[in-house]
This record gives sequence, structure tokens and C-alpha cells, in this order.
Amino acid sequence: MNAAEWFQGFAGASPVEWVATICGFLCVYLIIRRSIWCFFFGFIQVSLYTWIFFGVKLYSDMMLHVFYMGFQIYGWRVWSKSKDPSGHIQVSKGSVNEYLFWFAVAIVSTVALGSYMSANTDASFPYPDAFTTSASLVAQWLLSHKKLLNWSVWIVVDIVAIAIYWQKGLFPTSALYFCFLIMSCIGQYQWLMNLRHQQQLDLARENT
Repeated sequence: MNAAEWFQGFAGASPVEWVATICGFLCVYLIIRRSIWCFFFGFIQVSLYTWIFFGVKLYSDMMLHVFYMGFQIYGWRVWSKSKDPSGHIQVSKGSVNEYLFWFAVAIVSTVALGSYMSANTDASFPYPDAFTTSASLVAQWLLSHKKLLNWSVWIVVDIVAIAIYWQKGLFPTSALYFCFLIMSCIGQYQWLMNLRHQQQLDLARENT
């Protein structure tokens, strides 16, 4: 792909895709900041992408974003009960067994959904698309419950998603997921620092 085709892909993107892209960027930024308002912009983003992915035959991603709409409401309710005095949520470390369980869920779901889409639909990239769907649901569950390693799952999802969306000509979306990749790395670091700060405060309270 030459520079002219690349520029045309961005310039020719629909207004719906651009609005979804901007809302997605704001959503992840607010997640890093541990602000509950991430779910407001997240709801707009996933609603618009449900329509976009239907149009380009990424059916697993379309189904994913239908589930995402429910997760935005669920996440808002969970986070609203977990805010500190500054209005931000408190990060949870999670257990090794918990993460191993969700890893297994992502793998089994990827194989099952990818096989179904490959055999019964005209879906593009059925297995990679199924992976981003399955792993994203796992990451969203971990995020809704404020688990630290949700960011690690998002990092892997973002890498796969960038390649899929680029090949489907969704250039602003591909660029958005590249930003997500960078922001997920930042989010992992910021949440880790917050968790360590919480642990230091808890230790100080125990010693007083």
C-alpha cells in the first residue's frame, strides 16, 4: 500500500468511524485515570462499532460489541461502589488461579467461535477475529472488576486487532488500536503504581 492509498483510507473514513474512534480514545484515557466516566464514552464507542463491524463482515467483533454495551452498564455499577475519597476506583491484584481460569476460557472460546464462524458464515479472518472477541470479553470482565492484569490481555488483543483492521481498510480504527496499545502499556504501569501505593497505605495503617 502506497502513501496515497493510506491517506485516502483515512480521508475516506465515515464520520461514524471517526466519532467511534474519538470516543474510544477518551474511554481508554479515562480508564487509565480510573475515572468512572470511561463507561459513558465506552458505551457510545461500542454502539457505533457494532454497526461498523456488521458492514465489513467482522461478525465476531460485531457480537463482541453487543456484549460490550452490557459491560459498560455493568462496569459503571461495579465501579460506582468502589470509589475512593478522590472519586477514583481502587485497583485489585487478582490471583494466579483466577488468571489461569480466564486464560483457558479465552483459548477454548476462540477455537469454538472461530470454528463456527469459519464453517457457517462468510466472516473475514474467523480465528483471529474470534480471538479478539473472546480475549476482549475476558479483558472487559477483568477491567470491570478492577483487576490489574486486564491491561496485559488488552495489549495482546490490540496487537492482533491492529493487523485485522488494517487489512480490512479500517485505517482510523487501526490507528486507534495502535493508540490503545500504547495506552494499555501506560495503563498497566499506572495501575501497578496505584496498587503498590495502596499496599503501602494498608501496611502503614496496620503498623499504627
